[in-house]
Amino acid sequence: MSELVVLGIETSCDDTAAAVVVGDEVRSSVIAGQLEIHDRFGGVVPELASRAHVDAIVATVRVALERAGLDPTRPGLDLVAATSGPGLIGSLLVGLSFAKAASAAWGVPYVGVNHLEAHLFAPTLEGAAEHYPRVVLLVSGGHTELVAVRGRGEYDVLGATIDDAAGEAFDKVARYLGLGYPGGPAIDALAASGDPTAFRFPRALRDRPFEFSFSGLKTSVVRTVEKYPDASTADLCASFQRAVTDVLVDKTMAAVDAISARSVALAGGVAANRELRERLTARCAEEGIDCALASPAFCTDNAAMVAAAGAYQFLRDGASHRDLAPDPSRQLLRATSHLE
Repeated sequence: MSELVVLGIETSCDDTAAAVVVGDEVRSSVIAGQLEIHDRFGGVVPELASRAHVDAIVATVRVALERAGLDPTRPGLDLVAATSGPGLIGSLLVGLSFAKAASAAWGVPYVGVNHLEAHLFAPTLEGAAEHYPRVVLLVSGGHTELVAVRGRGEYDVLGATIDDAAGEAFDKVARYLGLGYPGGPAIDALAASGDPTAFRFPRALRDRPFEFSFSGLKTSVVRTVEKYPDASTADLCASFQRAVTDVLVDKTMAAVDAISARSVALAGGVAANRELRERLTARCAEEGIDCALASPAFCTDNAAMVAAAGAYQFLRDGASHRDLAPDPSRQLLRATSHLE
């Protein structure tokens, strides 16, 4: 990787994030969260999120530059990279517009980065060895996908969810159980004291190895509570989480066999889940393959991964056009033709 000095900006949802990455070194990573704003609504309110980004982005970028030892007025950057999709349209507009303005003010190029592709770079941020081919389980509030990665920028999507993403299921179940938002950490914490065998929840699409479905699992939790209103919340959380991790781990290992992968990596917010990390690490150890786990700080939305992906994209494709518009429905598509 070239030693480009890159400012990354991430505003796809409800976190305003900025980071400075030089080559493979993360010099700073700053995140201004909005949990207090959205918590009382039980989820992210798009209009409030975009307004909060407007309020926070200047200060967040300034802190990221200062922590990296750069002068915010003359930072000496080589590139500005910002998420251009997928995500909330208003949130994306804030980050991408700021990147274009900063690029013009500082006289450096900018790139609009695919948020999902950026997640594929997250496991590389802390210097772990990169063994390819690799299967990446990209699992978050909006996405659950299995990706075959042949090298940086060389990937193919093997399969994805046909309905709810895993993180979305965590949030919906937590909301139903009265655990607040975000649901993943709350369920993970309660599951630690529960019995994962107390309830047998469904594991969907066993006959379709690379596709996921979690809407039926969510419904099963609701029906179980209706039938057993005095059921232990900890047991419900543990059983639900076990069903999710069973599916995620089993399908990931099926993908490993399918492409003869040398390693596995986790990406996305749900990659911070304790049980998922432990069980996938154990399965990889049994198979004798490397398991790359980014720290929880780089699992959730962050700008360091955007900067890393942006540097690679710039070297591969050059700068983005000034008229680049945010794409809230942007997909993770094949990055090269090398997989033919």
